[in-house]
Amino acid sequence: MTQTNTLNIQTFLNESRFSPYQWAVFALCFFVVLLDGFDTAAIGYIAPSLLKEWGIAKPALGPVLSAALFGLAAGALSAGPLADRFGRRLVLTGATLLFALASLGSSYAGSLDALTVLRFVTGIGLGAAMPNAVTLISEYCPDQRRSLLTNAMFAGFPLGAALGGFLAAWMIPQWGWRSVLVLGGIAPLALVVLMLTALPESIRYMVARKKPTEHIRKVLARISAAAAAAQDFVMTETAAKTPAGKAGLGVVLSRSYLVGSMMMWLAYFMGLVIFYGLINWMPLLLKDAGLDPKSATLISALFPLGGVGAIFFGWLMDRANGNKVIAAGYVLTALLIFGIGQAVGNVGILVALVLVAGTLMNTAQSSMPALAAGFYPTSGRATGVAWMLGMGRFGGIAGSTLVAELSRRQMSFSEMFTIIAIPGLIAAAGLIIKQMAHPETPAEHDVAVSEAHEHAQEAQLGGH
Repeated sequence: MTQTNTLNIQTFLNESRFSPYQWAVFALCFFVVLLDGFDTAAIGYIAPSLLKEWGIAKPALGPVLSAALFGLAAGALSAGPLADRFGRRLVLTGATLLFALASLGSSYAGSLDALTVLRFVTGIGLGAAMPNAVTLISEYCPDQRRSLLTNAMFAGFPLGAALGGFLAAWMIPQWGWRSVLVLGGIAPLALVVLMLTALPESIRYMVARKKPTEHIRKVLARISAAAAAAQDFVMTETAAKTPAGKAGLGVVLSRSYLVGSMMMWLAYFMGLVIFYGLINWMPLLLKDAGLDPKSATLISALFPLGGVGAIFFGWLMDRANGNKVIAAGYVLTALLIFGIGQAVGNVGILVALVLVAGTLMNTAQSSMPALAAGFYPTSGRATGVAWMLGMGRFGGIAGSTLVAELSRRQMSFSEMFTIIAIPGLIAAAGLIIKQMAHPETPAEHDVAVSEAHEHAQEAQLGGH
């Protein structure tokens, strides 16, 4: 803090101990993302029960399985600009309330058409919640731990999806498929109550929007008493440039950020081509390649388990160039997916390749929101993260369609996995182009981290 009692927000966050108050924000955002994962995956777990209860054929499930993906894209694309305009807290809480009510309503659906509409509405809430949770927690993090904490929070998504599978296997035989959707509605409703009472607005957003000083000081004082004497607040941006007079989509598509935005959209899109293509089709592909149905299902289930590896990538991204770290993850993913296509005759090697490929795939993909959050300035951060996630959802639709078309053409197992590996290389190329267009040299990265630590040491020595 200077003699005029002006407090630099990011320096304050960098120098302060990560407080219980920030951990509470982290926990609320983590549970939002965890329930997001639960509700996103729920339709897959109840699909066999829908076939049995309503007496419909598998192709009839197509619209209801895709409805949430379209809703996710719509929610992500619309929520970012709204959050940059009205704040992260309001949009995040509203989105959580929306997917809670829509999931609860889905449990009363009496027809496939009604369920399809409700799943689309559920998707809008899910798509709007995730990017705002990422943005909010990233804006409460010190620079030197932002990627680690953001990735750790994002790991809630695969954990929620997996938890949904275990709970659905236990609940459906006892209470039917509707019980899964009831849980998917009640749990986020309870979370909304906590969010209304305990979730703060982003500090950086409040400063950028020139909210009342007393309000900002009150929030900062819960992190450290050192903020009690502050009379004015400023913030510096680690992002390269903030286009004058622009916010939201104007920043994301401005000349300063256009190439980086496009390349992150491309990388995230290609990652989800792989993810949804394999999640939806791998059991059938393995079965067609000669494995028995049980083995095919169990081996396929290994693929989405690796999301928690994102915590390691987050730690690595705080110490090295994030573009290069994630690009390396995509390249290794491509090589391993190619290897899966060559290993179908050896179950032991196949299991190892699917597990490692899934870990790297989910780790690289789960690290992208942290990369986007660090790339944009505050005035465009929520929109930037949301649009990357929204554009990526179309990759999920494209992935399922791609594998269906390859299967229709009766391509061999190895040929199909060779083609599915290519998006991994394209994603890596996109991030390398982003690095070339918006270079962050190792020296610049080291200086930023070093400055943060030096400020912390000065504070400990009474330098302020």
